[in-house]
Amino acid sequence: MKKWISDVQDGERVWLNVLLSEVSRGITSKGAPYLNFVIQDKTGVLEAKFWNVNEEQLHTLKAGMFVDLKGDVLNYKDQLQMRVLEVHEANHDHQDIRDYLRSATFSKEELKVQMERRLDEIRNDDIKTVCKEILKEHESELYDYPAASKNHHDFVGGLAMHILGMMNLAEHICDQYPLLQRDLLMAGVFLHDIGKLIELSGPIATEYTMEGKLLGHISIMQAKVAQVAEQCHIDNETAILLRHMVLSHHGVYEYGSPVLPMIAEAEVLYLIDNLDARMNTLQKAFDRTEEGGFTHRIFALENRSFYKHKQ
Repeated sequence: MKKWISDVQDGERVWLNVLLSEVSRGITSKGAPYLNFVIQDKTGVLEAKFWNVNEEQLHTLKAGMFVDLKGDVLNYKDQLQMRVLEVHEANHDHQDIRDYLRSATFSKEELKVQMERRLDEIRNDDIKTVCKEILKEHESELYDYPAASKNHHDFVGGLAMHILGMMNLAEHICDQYPLLQRDLLMAGVFLHDIGKLIELSGPIATEYTMEGKLLGHISIMQAKVAQVAEQCHIDNETAILLRHMVLSHHGVYEYGSPVLPMIAEAEVLYLIDNLDARMNTLQKAFDRTEEGGFTHRIFALENRSFYKHKQ
């Protein structure tokens, strides 16, 4: 019977079939090399150390590899870790990648149906045209990509889940505040992070691409919106407003927004983006914490520990 990361317990010796999501080198106090791993499957993530690594393994074990490994599970500073004893590269050509990566709670097809329904509800023809053209160009990646390499929605389908979660929030907020132009806000939610499909390398061992490092998803996407708007002869003000939504969605200069939100819809976009990201980050920490205990310190949440109450 297959052993999942969520099944392991302190004191066990186990075989696990996992993805090496992170690999880094270290040196012991005696000058011997070792490897730090972050291993994962669909049920969780575990830190591991491989002390008795040989020269060949130092050069061949890389992030993104699927491996079978044997090791001892131990508790270190209230977190489970593994001391790796053996590692063997595994052949998973015919396996489902979703066995090795956390995935959205909805299937790929469900995400696709929900996204298309939301965009079909946009009434403004110019706004809908921009969104549909960009969806057409990026549809093959959208439902597989994470929303980040770490922190929030960092799983298969995470980007689509993040967008849909924000769309649900936006729907309720528009009902509460009639000053908001619903189509503009929904389009801003859809467009704001699509540039991450170029900024990030993909769902396995996610890294920043060359374009991602040099340009960033904000500038990538605002340029794409401008290009599509020009090609489709979209009204100039509409195009500028959509670009402003993308450019300002991080809300403050310190977090990478070239401009601050200067329309009501952009202000709401910034707030619900932050809310959805922070709640997902907290949920991930709670998933690894017992009731009545505190999470580890969460860097993305001002390095605070949160109490998981029993209510």
